[in-house]
Amino acid sequence: MSKSPPDVLTEPLRIETGLIRGTWIKTDPPIRVFKGIPYALPPSGDLRWRPPQPAGSWEGVRDCTSFGPSCPAPDWGNKPRKTSEDCLSLNVWTPALSPEDRLPVMVYLHGGGKGENLARQGIVVVTFNYRQGPLGFLAHPLLSRESPRGVSGNYGLLDQLQALRWVKRNIAFFGGDPDCVTAFGESAGGISICKLMVSPLASGLFHRAIAESGGPLGIRFVLPWADGLLEEEEETGVELARLLGCDGAGDTLAALRSVPPEQILAISHSDPGPFNRGLRFEPVIDGWVIPHDTQACFASGLQHDIPLIIGSNADEGSRFVTGMSVEEYQSWIRQMCLDSADDMLRLFPASTPEEVGEAFNRLYTVMAFAYPARFVAASMETKKSGAFLYHFTRVPSAGEARERGAYHGVEISYVFGNLSAEAGYVAKDLDLSRDMMGYWTAFARSGDPNAPGLPEWPPYDSATDRYLELGDEIVSRSGLYREACNAMEFPFKNR
Repeated sequence: MSKSPPDVLTEPLRIETGLIRGTWIKTDPPIRVFKGIPYALPPSGDLRWRPPQPAGSWEGVRDCTSFGPSCPAPDWGNKPRKTSEDCLSLNVWTPALSPEDRLPVMVYLHGGGKGENLARQGIVVVTFNYRQGPLGFLAHPLLSRESPRGVSGNYGLLDQLQALRWVKRNIAFFGGDPDCVTAFGESAGGISICKLMVSPLASGLFHRAIAESGGPLGIRFVLPWADGLLEEEEETGVELARLLGCDGAGDTLAALRSVPPEQILAISHSDPGPFNRGLRFEPVIDGWVIPHDTQACFASGLQHDIPLIIGSNADEGSRFVTGMSVEEYQSWIRQMCLDSADDMLRLFPASTPEEVGEAFNRLYTVMAFAYPARFVAASMETKKSGAFLYHFTRVPSAGEARERGAYHGVEISYVFGNLSAEAGYVAKDLDLSRDMMGYWTAFARSGDPNAPGLPEWPPYDSATDRYLELGDEIVSRSGLYREACNAMEFPFKNR
């Protein structure tokens, strides 16, 4: 690893579809970076709403020095740099200089952010884009009819599977070990991890998993990624076709496939919060990608037996707080929590409008994130591999955390090591980031996050209910929201 890298561009690297050229980052160790590598054909035109097709080969050397566009998707406050239906590309950061290095691999769902700091820990890092929203999860009776399997939807999950297959076939060219792959993701990416853990199609594609702020629970009116029944999701597709004026066309699917993606997104406006605004496009229980309800699969021990890290942040709900009145808040709890509503109103009370925001933040944090994480960790007790549970509580003085606390997604920069003093982060943040990268990469190597120099992280077991708090200090605790979680045992109005 002492070889000095050449200036700027790498030497061409051959992968299964042709030669690619990336760039060097001159650090110690030096990192090779390849961006915008296609792992499937553009899912546009006649390939819109079909399973991804493998990328074709090319002549010459392909420039892989800039990120590919993201998928057109609902605007949930994180506008990407550029969007296009030609979005099925991935990015690789590798400190390896030889295919023989066979370093552990970490594959992140979702996005094309900066992976070099994580790669400096001796890891090959892969990120990729996949279809989202109506372009990724539209079901329609006509789509099901044209499918050899008689189903539709789940195109975004099929993209994820295609990317993981690409990694298995190609990552050795970058010095990665195809038999030591950790799939990890946050929010919808974390939910995807849980769905892939119960998908027969994912068997053998990854060997460890990390789900940040995402679980498998089918809370349909809480999160937009609950499992839907095929018939219900097809009805949503029929409604979208009607709204777009395609239902009266001689060829409805051809008409739908000709509509610009921006128009589809505008008509199907949806949001990720707790209220059902707009059309929702969700993964489908299709008996193929998702064999059964994901929550039921974990409860029945049908998930893959691979080591798992799963956790949540202290203020997940602060991103979703709206101006509810006390009456609306209480009504929402009674609608959602059914038999446990009285317990929830007692544990998360609000008697004035000023108290509603914080009460909702806490309840939503538990209901949609902390409880699902604890549920999944407990379900892994039936497996040899087990699970490790965390709760992130650090509130940095930088960015929106000053208003939202340890909000949904705040931990991502810590995991990737993308913090800086210029952005307002202090030594305590940098230390926590260093330790979190240490846990995550130790887990990627061995399936156990514990490593020399790190505070002990006990594996989860329901008897002790232990978890690791990642906050101003790193400390093992027990009983995260225990009373509320125990009161929430499957009370939700799923459908």
